[in-house]
Formats: sequence, C-alpha cells, structure tokens
Amino acid sequence: MRRRGERGAVSTEFAVVMTGFLTAFMLLIVFAGRVAQAENDVRSAAHEAARAASLAGSPAQADADARQMAEANLSSSGLSCSDGLDVAVGLGQFQPGGWVSVTITCGASFSDLASLSVPGTRNFTSTATEVIDTYRSDP
Repeated sequence: MRRRGERGAVSTEFAVVMTGFLTAFMLLIVFAGRVAQAENDVRSAAHEAARAASLAGSPAQADADARQMAEANLSSSGLSCSDGLDVAVGLGQFQPGGWVSVTITCGASFSDLASLSVPGTRNFTSTATEVIDTYRSDP
C-alpha cells in the first residue's frame, strides 16, 4: 500500500546521491589527470636535460647544461617543485661513445586542488640516458 506523500521520493534521493557521487568521481579524474601530467613533465624534463648534457663539451658544462635545461623545462610546463628540484647528472662515462644520464626528482604539491583535500606532496622521479656521439669533435 502506497502513501500519496511518498510518490517520487526514490527518484529525488537517487538524484541527490548521484550528484554527490558524480562530483567526487569528477574530482578524482581531475586529480588523476594532474598526476599523469606531472609524471609526463618530469619524464620530458629528464630527456631534455640528458640531451643537453650529451651535447656539452666538458663534464662541468654538461652538468650545468643539464640542470639549466631541467629547470627551464619544468618551469615552462608549469610544474612547481614545492619540495625542491633535485637533478643528479651521471658523468661516469662522459667521453665520445660513452653516455650521460640524468635523474630528476620533483616533489609536487597538489594543495591547489582544495576541494580534494590532498595532503602533502608527491615525489616524481625520472631517469634518462643519452649516448654521446662517437665522432664528436673536441671544442
């Protein structure tokens, strides 16, 4: 037996619950997109920094070029490393035919996503290796 005052109550309750669920789901998608973008930005910066280091004429110049390229790349992508940017340049095989590797670690904060209440920061790390041209000329 139905009461007349409760007609359509299930539809209203469903709409209220689904609105909250869909809002939470959309915020989760935004967060996942930001994480994926940050991972891609750090990966790209590592590859660009390794390439810049492989083109340098000396180990000291390679280290400086890699750090400068990493900072410039992350800055242009808009990724802010709130815990600081760590650039480790591996120059153990810095010679024609050798290789150079660059590891970048960036602690990015997602606190600007206030509606998600994401605490703290997340570290993103990427390593890239580039071969140094065998037939390069000395500066």
